[in-house]
Amino acid sequence: MKLRLTEVFASIRDAEDKADEPICAYVYDLKALRQHVTGLVNTLPDNCKLFYAIKANSDLPVLKTLAPLVNGFEVSSGGELDWVREHFADIPVVFSGPGKLDRELSSAIEYNVECLHIESFNELQRLAEIAQRVGQVAAILLRVNLPVDNLVKSSLIMGGKPTPFGIHIQQLKECLSWLRVHPEIQLRGFHFHLLSHQLNAQAHLKLLETYQLQVRQWCDEYDLNIDHVNVGGGIGINYRQPEQQFDWETFSTGLATLLDNDVLSGVDIRFELGRYITAACGYYVMQVIDIKHSYGKNFLIGRGGTHHFRTPYAQGHSHPFHVLPVHAWSHPYTRPKISNEKVSIVGQLCTPKDLLAFDAPVKSVCCGDLLVFPYAGAYAWNISHHDFLRHPYPMKWYLPVE
Repeated sequence: MKLRLTEVFASIRDAEDKADEPICAYVYDLKALRQHVTGLVNTLPDNCKLFYAIKANSDLPVLKTLAPLVNGFEVSSGGELDWVREHFADIPVVFSGPGKLDRELSSAIEYNVECLHIESFNELQRLAEIAQRVGQVAAILLRVNLPVDNLVKSSLIMGGKPTPFGIHIQQLKECLSWLRVHPEIQLRGFHFHLLSHQLNAQAHLKLLETYQLQVRQWCDEYDLNIDHVNVGGGIGINYRQPEQQFDWETFSTGLATLLDNDVLSGVDIRFELGRYITAACGYYVMQVIDIKHSYGKNFLIGRGGTHHFRTPYAQGHSHPFHVLPVHAWSHPYTRPKISNEKVSIVGQLCTPKDLLAFDAPVKSVCCGDLLVFPYAGAYAWNISHHDFLRHPYPMKWYLPVE
């Protein structure tokens, strides 16, 4: 996604000019989001469908921007399902995630969820009981924890090893045999999501080829007739080296070549991307409250912290940022300042884990300046512990599509 920093920075400066205390905010660029997703959709092969995983960012303006562009939404809880159906009565929805309650399975049928991604044999049996009771057929994918030789490592692995996600491959035969005598459940295909934070386009293509060949083998071995395979999300954002992002052009071109091999002729491929769709449309803003020097280290203390923006600590990286100078200074004492040194950026929480960036070089920064963290549009506000210390929530605004 091309970052429209000029427009974003102008909106931040305007907010700071109007504020009567240090600001803390999230800014979302909906125009950049629309341009980004339009490019993704237009470069996917015809038999590929793009769903948005709303767990990454379920803000209503974000969903309204995406709804006309994507093929549907992926939800992972009854709360997310309620939220989507409250605002989007007809958009296709798929329901993933472990530990679904019976109430959530019932809601999925009631809300006409297009497909449930089943995580265990127990969950499959519970769904069948509910479907029988209401007299409806429930469409499913089986999520399989597939062992993969030489799986490229990422910072978040969710399959190919002992995890709570998906059905162990040794249980697949039992599930398929059971499905043959339970017509209240319609098997439409398989779901895989073995890893997240994938930054290597060629490695991701290789993983999708593995999925493709495995599903072909199962279809032949068990005489299956399926219509799609969901390959999850998993494409990451390079927070450490923002200039070296996932090569979507190489990926989409290679995907077209891969799918031309007719291994799964007539079977659609679904993606449920989250982070890769919305991360670059969001920005987190902190205003510098204090500058401290302690045992050879410099600290910038900003308004806010990881209770608003947990991404850096959750991912274990020093998040990139921009310094927007603020020239006004109304105090009678000298303005604290650091020039040509390294700094660590912390928030207002009473814990050393409240760390957003560390040992980051800055040319110049003063008390009152604004720190702007890009790539804050996914798994940022949504995964943060908002009420710790009961600080106020940050401001939010959305730069319009038009």
